[in-house]
Amino acid sequence: MMEKKYFAESELIINADGSVFHLHVKPEQLADKVILVGDPGRVSLVASHFEKVECDIQSREFHTITGSYQGKRISVVSTGIGCDNIDIVMNELDALANIDFTTRHEKSPLKSLTLVRLGTCGGLQEYTPEGTYIASEKSIGFDGLLNYYAGRDEACDLEFEEAFKKHMDWNPQKGAPYVIDSDKETLNRVAGDDMVRGVTIACGGFFGPQGRELRIPLADAKQNEKIENFEYNGYRITNFEMESSALAGLAKLMGHKAMTCCMVIANRRAQKANVEYKNSIDGLIQIVLDRI
Repeated sequence: MMEKKYFAESELIINADGSVFHLHVKPEQLADKVILVGDPGRVSLVASHFEKVECDIQSREFHTITGSYQGKRISVVSTGIGCDNIDIVMNELDALANIDFTTRHEKSPLKSLTLVRLGTCGGLQEYTPEGTYIASEKSIGFDGLLNYYAGRDEACDLEFEEAFKKHMDWNPQKGAPYVIDSDKETLNRVAGDDMVRGVTIACGGFFGPQGRELRIPLADAKQNEKIENFEYNGYRITNFEMESSALAGLAKLMGHKAMTCCMVIANRRAQKANVEYKNSIDGLIQIVLDRI
């Protein structure tokens, strides 16, 4: 029998109270269904729909509320902005679900979490105006995060990657982009027939990586034009955001089910933005709560 892997104190940091290092959540406080949001303030908005709240924990940008909605036990967790934070959140959620904090060994059997990221994004096509709900069927990671993990090539759509790099005349200095699918069953259930299914680019920044130019000129002034015109096997790139690729990629490698759905708050093609989007995102929250 193979000896179970031991996770040393330096690799999995557990706080004195038995909670995981960054999130400050204990294993028993995590539900099997998890809604991820970027903004810590949005956690309370999602949880305002709960009939009962079990715990409310805040640490840095990570805010977690676990409770029940129509008979379902759900945790809502804020990640902050960016794929680097998704790396922290996903590894700590997986540890909470699948590592025994007393023995520091992997649990058996392993648990598969269902994770839905609920966020905002920038639309890139004429058919994705402000207010559109987009479900990420595929995500293209500009962040490079998945390239640090074994199994990256087996998990990704390598032919799509090559077609995209060729179309973009990709500069290798940026690091290799990766293309990852959302979990199909979760995507179909949450997206239903009233969300646009698209290809989302997850960027490593809000300005230059998304083609926004303020005082520093861009390395590729035609980046967004090329992105908007890209087509592969009927797929078009629909939106920019900053977390979907790391979520889908790490979930696949860990054995969890994950997908991202976002509301468009700015259309880059039309150069319009809705800064009052907080008034209308509750509709997307309700859909995700009902379908997760």
